Amino acid sequence: MLQLNFIRENRDLTIAGLERKYFKEAAESVDKILELDKQRRDTQGELDATLAQSNTLAKQIGQLMKEGKKEEAEAAKAQTSTLKVNAKSLEESLKGIEEQLQAILILLPNLPHESVPPGRTPEENVETYLWGEKPTLPEGSKPHWELIEQYDIIDFKLGTKITGAGFPVYKGKGARLQRAMIQFFLDQAVEAGYLEIQPPILINAESGFGTGQLPDKEGQMYHATADDLYLIPTAEVPITNMYRDVIVPENELPIRNAGYTPCFRREAGSWGAHVRGLNRLHQFDKVELVQIRKPEESYQALDEMAEHVKGLLQKLELPFRIIRLCGGDMSFTSALTYDFEVWSAAQARWLECSSVSNFETYQANRLKLRYKTEGKTQLLHTLNGSALALPRILAALLENNQTPEGIRIPKVLVPYCGFEVIK
Repeated sequence: MLQLNFIRENRDLTIAGLERKYFKEAAESVDKILELDKQRRDTQGELDATLAQSNTLAKQIGQLMKEGKKEEAEAAKAQTSTLKVNAKSLEESLKGIEEQLQAILILLPNLPHESVPPGRTPEENVETYLWGEKPTLPEGSKPHWELIEQYDIIDFKLGTKITGAGFPVYKGKGARLQRAMIQFFLDQAVEAGYLEIQPPILINAESGFGTGQLPDKEGQMYHATADDLYLIPTAEVPITNMYRDVIVPENELPIRNAGYTPCFRREAGSWGAHVRGLNRLHQFDKVELVQIRKPEESYQALDEMAEHVKGLLQKLELPFRIIRLCGGDMSFTSALTYDFEVWSAAQARWLECSSVSNFETYQANRLKLRYKTEGKTQLLHTLNGSALALPRILAALLENNQTPEGIRIPKVLVPYCGFEVIK
């Protein structure tokens, strides 16, 4: 959530940033916020003055009674009663204004960083890095959804029987390869200085609000209505919410956490060739990185996280590119996002496998996540990144490494899964 004092002091900058995110009625929303903010401050000032006057009179009443000035004391009591009625009315008005103000503030997306390129669509994103050579596949090569049937390592039909479309069953070497990737990604994170966390995979509405999933993405989340809990779309949500309503001691910064969880996304309206097989699932596995940093360190941390993801993809021997997202293609909460895309050789297309984002103070303001320095309390910056999401990594591994003798496993994963080839 944007900070009210920032909007008050930077009206034009706020409007310009919202427009770069293609937020409708940016100027109208900001001006309504400023109008309500003025009403709030005026009403608060009037309430404070009324309460102060009431307190002064209360003290005078006692003195007047001591002095035997009963008539004057009764008049002061009557005036105090009127002031109390006025104060209650002002308190109710103030509450209503604050509720209106909050209702508009939570609908505003985060402002984009100055380095975010202009644009509205994925075609306007900017490629910033390219690594590896696209493999030349042997004759008769297949997309991963045919390979998994050929080698009997993932069963989509069985998943549909048990649950529904988008819930695959991993079998044999497919299950072992999943487990190997999870362990490899976690080990790499711990080696890089992250603390491993195993969080709950159900969250309450307060947690969904804290990281910006609610009220923005209700339709994409599975909702357990009887308990009013949500299945997590990513480990970012529970791990970041560990610090909701927390003032972090400065000597405990920076915070670097990593966690593996299954993730759940309804992906309503997804269909077509580009979502076949592992390209888009309702349940998938992911290792997530979360950092909490001082504001002056957060963009250095973003680069650090991007380097970590680059290292993982290079060790997996997967050609990839990094994309800096344009304003219109960024998430609601992000100030700057890098997407990582791996090359899927049999599909001849890039597949997103990670997003690394800096949210600056946007989530922290909702979370009330702060630290104290030199006697002052300040909001922290939050960041997160996939390191990595498994489905599209697995799709690329299967397609890019297929040979007439079977599917070759990257060397770095062999000690984890215990086999070199799927055949």
